[in-house]
Amino acid sequence: MKRRHTFLLSMLAFGFAFFYIPILSMIVYSFNASRLASVWGGFSTKWYVSLFSNKQVIDALILSLEIALVSASIATILGTMAGIALARFTKFRGRLVFSGLVTAPLIMPEVITGISSLMFFILMAQWIGWPGQRGFTTVTLAHITFSMVFVTTIVQARMLQSDRSIEEAAMDLGSRPWQVLRDVTLPVIFPAIMSGWLLAFTISLDDVVITSFTTGPGSTTLPLLIWSKVKLGVTPDINALATLMVGTVAIGVLIAGIVMHRAERRRQHDEQMAFRANG
Repeated sequence: MKRRHTFLLSMLAFGFAFFYIPILSMIVYSFNASRLASVWGGFSTKWYVSLFSNKQVIDALILSLEIALVSASIATILGTMAGIALARFTKFRGRLVFSGLVTAPLIMPEVITGISSLMFFILMAQWIGWPGQRGFTTVTLAHITFSMVFVTTIVQARMLQSDRSIEEAAMDLGSRPWQVLRDVTLPVIFPAIMSGWLLAFTISLDDVVITSFTTGPGSTTLPLLIWSKVKLGVTPDINALATLMVGTVAIGVLIAGIVMHRAERRRQHDEQMAFRANG
């Protein structure tokens, strides 16, 4: 038993090391004074100074954050509604087709999603004249399409695990369906909704494949900018750019974790108060 425990801990440590050591190396070498990525020339922050004075980088970062925020928020709303519908309404005409359409992007290669989105926007431009050019709107719509499925999966799983008797008790006490949804269902699944939003935000923020198909001139996101620079070789400014993305995601995870922790504590407190009131 002890040997098995040691083996599992060793595998866990190896997995974390395999994942985080390259990221830590990238962060360390982003402060390298030398232009050579593999030669340490001393500590320096000049690459971050040059990045923040580079208008192209700032514009790409702002555009990436705007697309990620908008697409994640809309995908969370749509994905939450789809997840609740699939979990609570188990029998309705077309449920199998609806479920398949919702989950299809989950197993579909990103290249296929990108090509199909590009063809859709080209045909729409020919038929109705929209979109006039590809950019923020087209990238955001494409990101909503493939990130919504992750929110749906998370919310549906949480709904299936939740105690439905609480909702039934609220209905018995005279609450209407929309009141049950607002006062009971949404607070219970709020951590799952936040997890879905964070996942959608992260996926949108670091996407390259789908964005490359649906963007246009003058709408370069930060991942595309990094990819274009990497073709010329990895330099400390590339490491600094990637470190900024890691920092942005880490801040988002921290904020979401704090919000979910507070929501969970509030939910547990409300359940205890309700139990004491009924007891």
